[in-house]
Amino acid sequence: MRLYQIQVFTAAACLWATGLIAQAQQQISTAQMPQKWQYASEFSPADPVSDDWWRQFQDPTLDSLINLGVDNNYDLLMASRRIEIARQALRQTRASYYPSFNLSGGWTRARSSGMLGDVAGKATTASYFDLGVDMSWELDVFGKITSRAKESKAALNATRAEYDGAMVAMAAKIASAYFGLRTVQAEIQVLERHIAQQDTVVKIAKTRHEVGLASGLDVAQALTTYYSTVASLSSLKSSEISYANSIAVLIGCFPEDVEPLLELPMRMPAYQQMVAVGVPTELLRRRPDVIEAEYNLAQYAAAVGIAKKDFLPTLSLSGSIGTSAHKFDDLFGKQSLTYAIAPTLSWTIFDGFSRAASLASAKEQMQIGIDNYNLTLLTAVEEVESALAAYNADLHYIENLEKVVEEARKSFELSLDLYKQGLTAFINVTDSEISLLQYSNELVSAKGQALSDLVSLYEALGGGWIQ
Repeated sequence: MRLYQIQVFTAAACLWATGLIAQAQQQISTAQMPQKWQYASEFSPADPVSDDWWRQFQDPTLDSLINLGVDNNYDLLMASRRIEIARQALRQTRASYYPSFNLSGGWTRARSSGMLGDVAGKATTASYFDLGVDMSWELDVFGKITSRAKESKAALNATRAEYDGAMVAMAAKIASAYFGLRTVQAEIQVLERHIAQQDTVVKIAKTRHEVGLASGLDVAQALTTYYSTVASLSSLKSSEISYANSIAVLIGCFPEDVEPLLELPMRMPAYQQMVAVGVPTELLRRRPDVIEAEYNLAQYAAAVGIAKKDFLPTLSLSGSIGTSAHKFDDLFGKQSLTYAIAPTLSWTIFDGFSRAASLASAKEQMQIGIDNYNLTLLTAVEEVESALAAYNADLHYIENLEKVVEEARKSFELSLDLYKQGLTAFINVTDSEISLLQYSNELVSAKGQALSDLVSLYEALGGGWIQ
């Protein structure tokens, strides 16, 4: 085949691949993304988010737990090994650019029949030593190897994005479990304060009953409220252990190893944070799943290019050089040298439409990649919108609930003072006492939910983790 014909084939292959990429880009919906988030609030002004977004909570224990997770989390370890597998696959593909050499050597003894010709003869026997090197090389004239290398490189980049996604998810899971633990511990502290407070009320009711100023019903009601509060401690203790166990799994250790970091209750981290939500198109640069979908699409487009180039010829070069001799001493003599060289151009003319079916399948896979990319974008926008709305709703709810708790506290204190003076029934004290406990627990739970939704928002924004 002449040189200019080879160049024509190569140019055509490049145009095919370029057309595929352009076709894919026309079908992705990045231009249709919204220009801004639907939900805006004074609680989420724009502010730069550091790569280690969890450090904004200024909690050294959380920092330590996530650092342990980075080193020991098994999901991350498996993701990093998948990166290495993809890297070695790329190396294996690129190795096709180079020729392969095989060294062989041995001794052969053979006997040939003398009865194979028209005239009978004697059988012949031969024995000889041989030593040689064989070479085979597929020349990448039509870009087949290059296309396979592009496919492998896109797969490698996709696994790197997968690792980044696993990193974001791991940090979010640890933060969520940690905040859940601190929320439960704060609820336990609220219960313990109310138990002590209710114990005081019980003593007041007993004293008034002993001096004839109150009935035994007041004492029974006070004790009912007291024991009910004490009983609720056990479920919170169980939740505390469950959160600690979850954290231990996430950081790759046993529960007893993580207890020293978690056993001392600490103040809940600040739930009000300045979040840089940016604009929706920034998700293309931040979210690992969007990046992974993009590289998967590039991989599928490269696979279509490979399927198309299977219609082109294959130019290969094979050869060998060696030496053969009856005696080992003559093996390196001048007359013992053997060699062969065979450039080969092969072109499949008909294969029962197998290549056509393979190309059609690759095109459909690329369309799946396009659909998955568009779906990933839509899902990313939806997750950020939902997380942002939930977080802002939490902040408004907490703001109003703090007022409710303050009024419930005043109601309890006033009813207790009136009861001491004999000016109100004890049922009013009990009702205000139960309401204060309920709203206090609800306030702590709401702050914990705000922290959880804030983590979800960071995760939806891509976490800020830059690999």
